[in-house]
Amino acid sequence: MAVTKKEPRSKFYELLQAQIHNEFNAAQQYIALAVWFDNEDLPQLAKHFYQQSVEERNHAMALVQYMLDRDHHVEIPGTSEVRNEFSAPIELIELALEQEKEVAADISAMARAARAEEDYISEQFTQWFLKEQVEEISQMSTLLTVARRAGENVYEIEKFLHRESVGDSGAADAAMPPVAGGAL
Repeated sequence: MAVTKKEPRSKFYELLQAQIHNEFNAAQQYIALAVWFDNEDLPQLAKHFYQQSVEERNHAMALVQYMLDRDHHVEIPGTSEVRNEFSAPIELIELALEQEKEVAADISAMARAARAEEDYISEQFTQWFLKEQVEEISQMSTLLTVARRAGENVYEIEKFLHRESVGDSGAADAAMPPVAGGAL
């Protein structure tokens, strides 16, 4: 059996492949957060982070679909270790906010690489993800502010999530790039 030589990838496609890993890892971390909240009998927080996990999975699969559409080899990576041990709900929300800020920086690096390579199609592709990160950071920042105000009374966070629309409502975003296999 002949071994096919892989063509070297551009910086953009190297970052895109790495971002697939980051998105799957974010999905796993959000599952860990949701399970922790579930275990603490905080159903609104659990529901919120289960939804966030599905959203991150869909982001990963949209990146996969883009690589397939552009006829690039895709490797589905494993995920890194996720954190499971926490002492207070605010720690989980702080971790989620930091994770979203890291993703925003990674997507920005992808957009810069695409522009530097004069790959305007790929640069345009990153725009939806950049907009999404603004929303994600804003929503997680709001949730953290509410958690800080609630202090020890975590049920105030629960009431807030039950009352307000924070995060993915489950409705499909028509502007989102296509998702390999279909969005969940």
